[in-house]
This record gives sequence, C-alpha cells and structure tokens, in this order.
Amino acid sequence: MMSPIQPKPSSGNRCYTVQDLQDILGVGRKSAYSLLKRNEFRWIRIGAVYRIPKKSFDEWLESRNSELTKE
Repeated sequence: MMSPIQPKPSSGNRCYTVQDLQDILGVGRKSAYSLLKRNEFRWIRIGAVYRIPKKSFDEWLESRNSELTKE
C-alpha cells in the first residue's frame, strides 16, 4: 500500500508555486502544468506566473490520499 503524500511544511506563504507542486508530488513540470489545465484545484495567474492557494491544493491532495487509501 502506498503511503500518503504529505505537503512540505509551510514557509509562511499562502500559495505554492509550480515548482512546489513538482517537489510535493514528485512530478515533472509538464505534469504539474497539466494539473493546472485540468482545474484539479484553484490557481491564480499573475502575468506569466502561477500561484496555487495552499488551502485549495492541500484539500485536493488530502482527497486524493483518501481515495488511494480506500483502494
């Protein structure tokens, strides 16, 4: 059985970057942007930069972990 993925500790910022998502999920840049395009969780685009509210992402991640542990 897979162990649940845990977000890294908060550094005080209210948003994650795409790089943060890559690190947390262990995926590449293309996969991280694919998640954004699928609107799996809320995100904000400021110019060319994406920011993902931690609350939205963490809730999505927790729901995914719950689904994995049920299987």
